[in-house]
Amino acid sequence: MHPELTRIRRRLRVACDEAGVPAEDRARLVLAVTLLAEPALAAGEAVDVTTTAAGHRLAVTARFARAVGQSRRNALPLLPEAGDDGVLTWHLTSGPGPADPADPDDERATRQEMLALIARADTLDREQRDLKHELAETNSGVLAMYVGLEQRDERLRHAHAVIFRELEDALRPPAPAVPGLELAVHYSPTDQDSPTGGDLYDWFVLPGGELHVTLVDAVGHGVTSTRDALTVTHAIRTLALEGHPFPDLISRAARALATIEAGLMATLLLARVDPATGRTRLANGSHPEPVLVTAGGDARLLPAAVIGRGIGFPAPGSPRLVELDLTPGDTLLLYTDGLVESRKDIDEGQDRLLALAREHHARPAAALPRELVTRMHDVVTYADDTVAIVVRRT
Repeated sequence: MHPELTRIRRRLRVACDEAGVPAEDRARLVLAVTLLAEPALAAGEAVDVTTTAAGHRLAVTARFARAVGQSRRNALPLLPEAGDDGVLTWHLTSGPGPADPADPDDERATRQEMLALIARADTLDREQRDLKHELAETNSGVLAMYVGLEQRDERLRHAHAVIFRELEDALRPPAPAVPGLELAVHYSPTDQDSPTGGDLYDWFVLPGGELHVTLVDAVGHGVTSTRDALTVTHAIRTLALEGHPFPDLISRAARALATIEAGLMATLLLARVDPATGRTRLANGSHPEPVLVTAGGDARLLPAAVIGRGIGFPAPGSPRLVELDLTPGDTLLLYTDGLVESRKDIDEGQDRLLALAREHHARPAAALPRELVTRMHDVVTYADDTVAIVVRRT
């Protein structure tokens, strides 16, 4: 992210906090300014943002080198004043109670705002459904109002789609650059209009150069499962970066989370890959078995006997690691159960997955996850979020 954009986002959050602006309004403002400022700054153009607080109202003005037309203003998640020039102004008011302050860290603040927006979107969806139900039971004289509501609902869905794309980017980190490895991921939500759920991943490079991958499937649906999955990935990342032994990460995370998140349940799969040697270790907590695809096209499930228990289950942890050496051209496929349970038979799904992995083993790593998900979901009788991750040694 451009340094100036980070400063602008921080300035907006501080101003909103001081004025008592609710978190969801702050999130929409930050996202609206980001959507306009990011391409302008990338093009070398100046962006000037000023804030003025008066009583319970906050005025925010952003000045851009190029004009921002009304049609583009209408597509923003928070609408500014009407106009066609390069100056945009938003007016916000404080909420009925104290606002949750924004985290000073940009990434954590974005996640905080994402959860507020998702919660607000869920509330709006419920209100829309209730209102449409009430209107449907009225007389024909209200039918015109119902049609207008449908049109408004379509505009809301379009605005939500813009927000959700930004939120999805915040939730799902891009692949780190690891010399010697090719990484790719594909995420398929249950509902294309609401790409949030309990299937999340995290990957990063440890100080010693090893790649760490965490794949989580939290029990539940919607905002709650998203929050639970985020909690698990953050706990594992913290423990890993603190240097705790890889075999102990699941059990340590489970003990830590049991005291602060009662009732949280999640399966997870951890992978640790040395790009220099190909040495790979896997710790499995109640998660579907990963697949190894060799450079020659053979594909097999990695041993099921080593599957342990996930977080929230009795005796959590992985009793024994899977250890293997990836040779050049070998591919490791990690996935959540939505990939193999679309026809409700996990054994049949795993058999199909192995056959497809053999058939498409020569595909570029960047295209393989999407190809596998698309073909596995040719028939869907049970819809679930799906994540597929590929790690290939070059």
